[in-house]
Amino acid sequence: MINTSKMKKIKISILVFPLLLLTYGCKKDFLELTPKGIKLENNYYQTQNELFQGVVAAYDVLTWGGSAGQWSMDLGLLNAASDDCYAGGSDASDQPSWVAYDAFSLSPTLGPQTGLWNKYYAGIYRCNLILDKIDGVPGIDATFRARTIAEIKFLRAYYYFDLIRFFGNIPLITKPLSADEIYQQKQAAKADVYAQIEKDLKDAVATIELPETVPSAELGRVTRGAAKALLGKVILYQNQDNRMAEAATILEEVINSNIYKLEPNFADIFKIDHEWGQESVFEINCSGNQTGGWENFLNQTEGNYNVQFFGMRDYVGSTYSAGYGFCPVSTELVDFMKNDPRFKSTIIDARALKLTGSSYSEGFQNTNYFIRKYAPLSENKAKSGEPALNWNNNIRVIRLADVYLMAAEALVRANGDAVKARGYINKVRSRVGLQPYAFQTGNVLLELIYNERRLELATEGHRFFDLVRSGKAESTLKGFVKGKSEILPIPQQEIDIAGGTLKQNPNY
Repeated sequence: MINTSKMKKIKISILVFPLLLLTYGCKKDFLELTPKGIKLENNYYQTQNELFQGVVAAYDVLTWGGSAGQWSMDLGLLNAASDDCYAGGSDASDQPSWVAYDAFSLSPTLGPQTGLWNKYYAGIYRCNLILDKIDGVPGIDATFRARTIAEIKFLRAYYYFDLIRFFGNIPLITKPLSADEIYQQKQAAKADVYAQIEKDLKDAVATIELPETVPSAELGRVTRGAAKALLGKVILYQNQDNRMAEAATILEEVINSNIYKLEPNFADIFKIDHEWGQESVFEINCSGNQTGGWENFLNQTEGNYNVQFFGMRDYVGSTYSAGYGFCPVSTELVDFMKNDPRFKSTIIDARALKLTGSSYSEGFQNTNYFIRKYAPLSENKAKSGEPALNWNNNIRVIRLADVYLMAAEALVRANGDAVKARGYINKVRSRVGLQPYAFQTGNVLLELIYNERRLELATEGHRFFDLVRSGKAESTLKGFVKGKSEILPIPQQEIDIAGGTLKQNPNY
């Protein structure tokens, strides 16, 4: 039997190619495993327990924030690329790849692309490996097998969805490859990649062994609601108006399941004690229990590196711990939100803190406004290890408010039920005491939905792709070049190693 008695946070890193290393113990984890030493991949995955450790390895990639020697946290990078935030840091030379993404001055050798590429293909490799091995393991429980395949297909779809949004033109790999085969992979048609993403998610949704809910000991594992929500999002983000009714139907299944409810108090959503709260559809579990130091930077802690990045530099005062000053909130977002009830729970007004005696260093692109949702609160600081690498704030990937707004958008774009669409946006607004919309339809209502997405989901990493898919990026983001800046360049080192098999993205 698999010991799930202490499941909470995913916290084990497992190198699956070419060696499998199990070297960590766990606490406050998704699961607790006993170290097994070192095994070659070809003689591993012989038991159900070993398969389960491989599943944990596939989940583990979700938390990676230090890939290929880069700070590769997609949450922070997407904030910097959007008009919610600037890049920030100590100065313009602090993290050049973040600054380049912010300014859209990327090149094949400058930008965050290497870390993101390595991260997501590592996750895909781990997923492919489990799917390849599972039927060769004798004596596994039928329910375990079905649920494992569903979870792994969700994860593979998740990794491919981020890859195609970031890079556009990518190889589609659905089985483990030999070293010789890896760099013979040509980029696939986008339609084929999306078809594989949808197939994996539909397979997961159709798996009755994938539960609708999980017990508290298993929080962090995929549910059917998460698979449905991601599937609806994938269809919505492909921007095909003739599929909007399909997206709306899937998203409404999540809403009508009655499993999820809006948190009554918006300010509670991002508190540690509200992780996996009633509004949460899918979160990435992060842990402060690894006690790792800088020697573990490359994906070996399970902390949320974004939290340290978003904190005020050299901060001295109450409530918060010092951070690195990245992603200062833009004055545009401040002006947009200044009269909204969600402002104080979204944005830190550091000027007000100075008036109470606090201090901090003003870094690059300083605005005196900082991210509140993932701020480094003193009470959450890790008690051991390097605190910068061990923040335990979960990343809220999909929450019910987002599902409401996606469903509303899909309904409007499908020329569907405007009353129902207004009802969904009004649920989000009424939670914070805003007046409901009563009669708007068509493009007017669609613009209100986009505005509400920015207000509700500010600094949560959604804004950049929202601008891209709505066609507003060029007119909104300084330096953005249509036909180029929607996606990152393919890492030059990948093109070089592939010997011309991979082609660079347009205009790079």
